[in-house]
Amino acid sequence: MPDQPGRTLSLARGLPRLIQGGMGVAISNWRLARAVSQAGGLGVVSGTALDRVLACRLQEGDADGHVRRILARFPDQALAQRVVQRWFVPSGIATPGAYRQVPLIDHRPAGDSLELLVAAGFAEVALAKDGHTGPVGINLLEKIQVANPAILYGALLAGVDAVLVGAGIPREFPALIAQLCAHEPGHLTLRVEGGQPGENVRVDFAPRELLGGARLPTLARPPFLAIISSDVLAQSLLRSTDGQVDGFIVEGAIAGGHNAPPRGGGHLSDIGEPIYGPRDLPDLGRLRQLDRPFWLAGGYGTADGLARASAAGAHGIQVGTLFSLCRESGMEESLRLRVLGLAANDEAHVFTDPLASPTGFPFKTVAVPGTASDRSVDAERIRICNIGLLRQAYRRPDGDIGWRCPAEPEAAFLAKGGAAKDLTGRKCLCNALMATAGFALAAPGGGREPALVTAGNCLAAAGLGLHHDLGAGDLVAALLSGSPLAGASATGNPSAHHRHGFAAQTGPA
Repeated sequence: MPDQPGRTLSLARGLPRLIQGGMGVAISNWRLARAVSQAGGLGVVSGTALDRVLACRLQEGDADGHVRRILARFPDQALAQRVVQRWFVPSGIATPGAYRQVPLIDHRPAGDSLELLVAAGFAEVALAKDGHTGPVGINLLEKIQVANPAILYGALLAGVDAVLVGAGIPREFPALIAQLCAHEPGHLTLRVEGGQPGENVRVDFAPRELLGGARLPTLARPPFLAIISSDVLAQSLLRSTDGQVDGFIVEGAIAGGHNAPPRGGGHLSDIGEPIYGPRDLPDLGRLRQLDRPFWLAGGYGTADGLARASAAGAHGIQVGTLFSLCRESGMEESLRLRVLGLAANDEAHVFTDPLASPTGFPFKTVAVPGTASDRSVDAERIRICNIGLLRQAYRRPDGDIGWRCPAEPEAAFLAKGGAAKDLTGRKCLCNALMATAGFALAAPGGGREPALVTAGNCLAAAGLGLHHDLGAGDLVAALLSGSPLAGASATGNPSAHHRHGFAAQTGPA
């Protein structure tokens, strides 16, 4: 049905005060999102690499049958069955890590790739929503442009209740959501390095062409929440999208995963971390004046976090690190318990790495022996680009579009015109984050790809609170009630909160 003016904004204001972060590759999986939603929060699934996650689950044999069961509800059963037939291995893969690879995609994805993407977006959201009425959102990374339209459409077909987009400037998403809800063609503009002035390369997606003659459901447009780090970006998004941003998630520099680069240059601390200062704090007074609900993220997963955010005028909080370590997290179980043990013993160290991510954005890594955070492990790894989510499109000398990544093999990157200086310190986040979720691929030099854990600066406090291995429902109840988690102080790590948080900006606008 046509979207009614103000309807999605009203829906955004009705979303829970607690949003669970959409983390990594399958860390925020459907089980975690479902548990949070059932407990009274906004459960969020990560949309990153969902096509590969679905293919891996089917190749592992789908032992509990959930993937095939939920795909039986997909509107185009011929498409769903093609996906199952391509990827399902009844007995499971014979050797750990020996997954059949999902083909890399470019700005013109093949039909098979689009089918897998749409089915994956549908399955993850539908499983998270299965059997209850709580709201479920999906988190997409704006930088992963070529996969986003198809995954988003699958999520919309499953009735997703909110769309959260960060890791870039998501100006085109409000229009894309509206187009896809009407089953009309949609597109995103592809960023091409070395492109000509005025050049417009698009990632196009046409739902009706993909689903053929299937009977398509009527879709109501869900609220769109932009993940930002500054009030300036919030104001810019409202202007450039005709106001079709229904709310904001404001992530401080102590949040896990990718962080926005600090304003004012690339100065580093004595230990090599980017230095953030007052200019990197959003003006919450200006945000309050925009008449949009906003949630604060980064250091708010504590007993008083929600109260502090409310005092600052926020609708609520987004919490990631706590949920990434709870029982329903998608993190590989032995790795999750190791990180939890390090944190509980105050032995977990979070480093904001200015070089690790191929995107050039700072990325927080947790020092865990045996993972890619260990320099010796990373140095021994043979470079390969077999997933390619963070590849950058570039204009080749012959005029065609090529793809390169500073974490791919050095010779290949340089042959594509990449700068040698961009190779330093880069890690293959695609393989590492797949491994963190238990889908470690076979490595070229033997063995399996190493994992890489990310978390916010509040990890030590989170470890204290989770030393009893709590479930998502326990966390939601504690955070909404303002009760300290077992073993955690009421404020967790105040110095971290106030160093880069928003505590100094409470009070009226």
